[in-house]
Amino acid sequence: MTDTVRVTTPNKERDFSTFLNIAEAFRIMEQLADVTLRRLLDNEIFELDPGLQDPTQITKRDLEARAQNEFFRAFFRLPRKEKLHEVVDCSLWTPFSRCHTAGRMYTSDSYICFASKENGCCNVIIPLREVISIEKMEDTSLLPNPIIVSIRSKTAFQFIELKDRDTLVENLLQRLKKVNSSNPVQCNNLQNKKQNTPEFTSTCVLGDCEPEGPGTEAAQSKDRSECDKESSYMLNAEALRSDFHQSGVAGLDFGKSREQIKESLWNDHFVEYGRTVCMFRTEKIRKLVAMGIPESLRGKLWLLFSDAVTDLASHPGYYIHLVEASMGKCCMATEEIERDLHRSLPEHPAFQSETGIAALRRVLTAYAHRNPKIGYCQSMNILTSVLLLYAKEEEAFWLLVAVCERMLPDYFNHRVIGAQVDQSVFEELIKEQLPELAEHMKDLTPLASISLSWFLTLFLSIMPLESAVNVVDCFFYDGIKAIFQLGLAILEANAVDLCNSKDDGQALMILSRFLEHVKNEESPLPPIGNHHAFFSDDQEATPVTEIANLIHDSYEKFGDHSVEQIEHMRYKHRIRVLQSHEDTTKQNVLRVVIPDVSILPEDLEELYDLFKREHLIRCYWDTTSPVVERHDPSRPYAEQYRIDAQQFTNLYKLVSPWTCGEHTDVLAERTFRLLDENMDRLIEFKGLASCLDVMYNGEMNEKIKLLYKLHIPPALTENERDSQSPLKNPLLSTSRPLVIGKANGDAVDYQKQLKQMLKDLAKEKDTKTEKELPKMSQREFIQFCKTLYSMFHEDPEENDLYQAIATVTTLLLQIGEVGQRSISLGSGSDEFTEDLQPEAAASDQDAVFTDTVKTPHKDSQSSPVTEGDWTVSFEHILASLLTEQSLVNFFEKPLELKPKLENAKLNQYSLKTNGTSCQSRGEQTKLSTQ
Repeated sequence: MTDTVRVTTPNKERDFSTFLNIAEAFRIMEQLADVTLRRLLDNEIFELDPGLQDPTQITKRDLEARAQNEFFRAFFRLPRKEKLHEVVDCSLWTPFSRCHTAGRMYTSDSYICFASKENGCCNVIIPLREVISIEKMEDTSLLPNPIIVSIRSKTAFQFIELKDRDTLVENLLQRLKKVNSSNPVQCNNLQNKKQNTPEFTSTCVLGDCEPEGPGTEAAQSKDRSECDKESSYMLNAEALRSDFHQSGVAGLDFGKSREQIKESLWNDHFVEYGRTVCMFRTEKIRKLVAMGIPESLRGKLWLLFSDAVTDLASHPGYYIHLVEASMGKCCMATEEIERDLHRSLPEHPAFQSETGIAALRRVLTAYAHRNPKIGYCQSMNILTSVLLLYAKEEEAFWLLVAVCERMLPDYFNHRVIGAQVDQSVFEELIKEQLPELAEHMKDLTPLASISLSWFLTLFLSIMPLESAVNVVDCFFYDGIKAIFQLGLAILEANAVDLCNSKDDGQALMILSRFLEHVKNEESPLPPIGNHHAFFSDDQEATPVTEIANLIHDSYEKFGDHSVEQIEHMRYKHRIRVLQSHEDTTKQNVLRVVIPDVSILPEDLEELYDLFKREHLIRCYWDTTSPVVERHDPSRPYAEQYRIDAQQFTNLYKLVSPWTCGEHTDVLAERTFRLLDENMDRLIEFKGLASCLDVMYNGEMNEKIKLLYKLHIPPALTENERDSQSPLKNPLLSTSRPLVIGKANGDAVDYQKQLKQMLKDLAKEKDTKTEKELPKMSQREFIQFCKTLYSMFHEDPEENDLYQAIATVTTLLLQIGEVGQRSISLGSGSDEFTEDLQPEAAASDQDAVFTDTVKTPHKDSQSSPVTEGDWTVSFEHILASLLTEQSLVNFFEKPLELKPKLENAKLNQYSLKTNGTSCQSRGEQTKLSTQ
């Protein structure tokens, strides 16, 4: 059997085969699906690459460039704005191994990065703002095509074996110049330089970095002014941990001695591997991180590993300006922040005081102001409170930026798409790495749900704090990979108990009890209970697990997954997660609409699919339209998809029973204006469904009322392009007979009906409580008649319907003229109807209204009648239509929506294609005439 690619949609499966290169074809299809779904469905923070803006012009090269860009940003955890320019094979001199290490250089707008070919051997990240010079060295047989990159901390990186070295260096120098001009180097605050304790300056961990060049004095002056500004706003100049020392315990002396040993190991490492963001990142540093970073270095190394230090140095004064702009402003985000402030590590003394609470409020509010698309999401408070314990307030802000915007992409938004995608990836990893557990627990969804907080809070909400910070250490160094492997290690440690668990509740109890007893015996801090953890009555003694051992096991047993593998799994599962969200949206919309309409649920579901598909087709074909922005997942379910007038017209032609030939477009436009109550030129699905429900399932009076509304403002406009009536004069003539002979020889005197109708309607006005519809002018009435005339075309009873509508039209014209003359005479309609004479005798029927139409009434010459005075009401029209059985039969005959829906599914795409072709031909004609 040949290899196939199966594409599964909600309605069917399609198999594709006979590929020249199935792996390449599958990769392209996967990339296209990811781009399309994120573009159309997940536009909260998804930014489209310029080369992918026009879906009809996407090339394989564009997709590969995007995939490579995303891998580059994910691997080195760089800002989303970074664009990859060159990927070059080369070798880097690594002094710790005293040899050149083969790998690849990646260059982007603001970075030079290196990754060794051997996974984990050596990685380097060099922000261009740290670079002093990029120079070509003499080419020799031992050092072919070398370049030297010198950075501010008196370190130089030697790259060799670079192809097209001259062009590469030229490009790098141009970018370096651009970076230096847009981000002038700010000298470090050296006010504490004389202190013996390590001082964080620029991208150095220790305070012995050299001055950065010219402009130091001016930069120091600016730094001092910023510091003064900080003090006026009372921002925390130190990490909260240093201000809120916890009382020591005699038994913690061992932990303190372990801290001193760790500090010594790290200091030795800095000497050999570097102490700035440009340090050599090797397997050795990973082992040091897995042991736990010393308390004194933790916040500083978080800044280096996440590269938040570069953002901090590149944006002096930015955080203070944000605080100034955001504090005191009230919005939904600030209300949620205030609600959660006292739920953030309430067991820690730093957040039992106003100092810690105020700092937490400022950081969260400033970030919500910086990034309103994310704003504030639950769990951000827990993460930020821990960041504030180990970093200064401004540093904590930039760490939060790094986590939310780079390290956990799409996690902190309205639908936490990123977290749900990783939950789905985690399920796949469980099946792959723990097959026995996966086989026992057929449905892994409960495990994924339990582990959601592991990913959102990095275990901070369910582990003791002194243990959880070690997990955060690994996260800042290795990214989400560390959380995946630790989650697998936790499940493996509890696999036997989980397999014996009877239900989801017991599984939750097992995992919660285990995590509560993960301890850190080496921590110098006293144990702090976790307020957020799941509390249970321990009837049995639970064994204690050492966090260092758990992390070690996670690296040893589950640490072999690369960033590239994880990103590939995310591609696959993102499609499923987004589709699941769409299914949820659909079900919630239908749940809201179904009680209000009589359309069958299965038909309503098909209609919703058509409505959504029309939106997506427009997003695909019409790239200039802002319609792509109209899917807003933050809105209520029923309002997430909205369509404009052209989209509505397309749908109307496909599913409406009221088709009127060439007049259909006009009727569709009027229907759209009627449904667009807030006049934003967009309507929701509920509006379409309610309108079609009246057309298909409404009573006759409801259908006539809808038609009536379509022919008065706002549906009918003064400047409507179809304002002239093409109807023949006899249909709208007042010279038609009011006494009609029936087939059985009987006659109906419409004059008597007219008199009685006017009397009855006058009486009903006093008893009606419903708001009356505005009366219809003669121009509007002409449009109403035209619509009816068009609707009857090609109906089996066409002739009878034309005769009936001609009779009703004549009757309504006389009613309107009765009202017209009544107003001009200043008398009521009841009085005037008594003056009606039986002028419509068989011998002179053609002269019934000659006087009233062609010349003013003799008693009204002093008060000329204008066209605006001619009116009929909805009640007049309804009562008149009810007098003709053929019209009653037409509006009350049963109509089936299902055949229309089936036809629409087949023709929706072809309608758009044909429309686009016609539009293109029209544009070409227009251009040629110009």
